[in-house]
Amino acid sequence: MNLKEQIKEVIKEAMRAKDNAKRDTLRNIQTMIKQIEVDERVELSDDDVVKLIVKYAKQREDAKAQFASGGRMDLVAKEDAELAIIEPYLPKQLSDSELESTLKDIITECGATSMKDMGKVMGLAKEKIGSSADGSRINAIVKNLLG
Repeated sequence: MNLKEQIKEVIKEAMRAKDNAKRDTLRNIQTMIKQIEVDERVELSDDDVVKLIVKYAKQREDAKAQFASGGRMDLVAKEDAELAIIEPYLPKQLSDSELESTLKDIITECGATSMKDMGKVMGLAKEKIGSSADGSRINAIVKNLLG
């Protein structure tokens, strides 16, 4: 069963269990998937769906930060609940030590020696690491290693 079908089944289970938060969160993701499939006339693969879920999680994190700065703790709790629902669908994140080790290998591979080579390293890192680490974490560690 592919990821889209899994999400569809979990939505059905949430409807039966009257779990509105889970149902609505997964419906939002399903809507994003259908929107792209209709607009671009393509069938999304599991990798594409994971990228959409990562994007959705990032949006939730950004909204959570905005609500926290505005003092809306009720909405922060809502965003946390949504993040908890989609967490099982997110790729496993690399630890800082795993990420640093991988980035050292990438720096050696592309022969980077200074901050001027940051673009090459970041491009290769995004390609190899993918969504297993946030871009800002990658950026900070690369700056530390090259600087």
